[in-house]
Amino acid sequence: MKIDVIGDIHGCYEEFKKLTEKMGYQWDKGLPYHPERTLAFVGDLTDRGPHSLQVISIVYSLHQKKEAYYVPGNHCNKLYRYFLGNNVKLLHGLETTAAELAALPEEERLRYQSAFIRLYEESQLYRVLDDGKLIIAHAGIKQDLIGTMNKRVKTFVLYGDITGEVNEDGTPVRRDWAKEYKGDAWIVYGHTPVTEPRWVNHTINIDTGAVFGGKLTALRYPEMVTVSVDSGLPFVEEKFRSFPD
Repeated sequence: MKIDVIGDIHGCYEEFKKLTEKMGYQWDKGLPYHPERTLAFVGDLTDRGPHSLQVISIVYSLHQKKEAYYVPGNHCNKLYRYFLGNNVKLLHGLETTAAELAALPEEERLRYQSAFIRLYEESQLYRVLDDGKLIIAHAGIKQDLIGTMNKRVKTFVLYGDITGEVNEDGTPVRRDWAKEYKGDAWIVYGHTPVTEPRWVNHTINIDTGAVFGGKLTALRYPEMVTVSVDSGLPFVEEKFRSFPD
């Protein structure tokens, strides 16, 4: 099983296309294709970046053809609730996706809505792959939660190991769960932007902040090497988290 897991895209379609091409994927028929490898996505496909709808279209098409793995992120969950008509605030990037949708004719808008709802509802909160050797979860997952599906698991994989407190910028305070992980399975996740892929125990954070001017990164499995392309967006240093040694 050869998989390329891609970090949080956040509407950075151009970087996504460059990254897949760098890894040998062909786009001759409008979708990334590799004869020996499969793409996987750790969630947060949309919001903040310039081309969220293009990213939805690509990932949905790959999902329909059973040519990719996808797990939702917190931004995916919020967009899903927005499409359902729930009362969600157009903040933290959702306003950019909503603006893209608002510029479309109603029929096209409904097509994206239907596609994304289907993608979300047909996808698992996290994926256990390669006979349990590889786990993909947006914000990670604790060892004792693997194999279960409940409200606690949903909160963890979407938002991380949150304490219930908030930082000065309004973001939730999160524990560094990866430092406590002792499992043998590789857990590949994103959610928290870091300037370089972060390897801790058998975990790797591949959200290298493409939408904040960092890089878009993929992990190549089972080789366990990362591949990145630079973002074309301005670098926003305060959006990246640094961890104590």
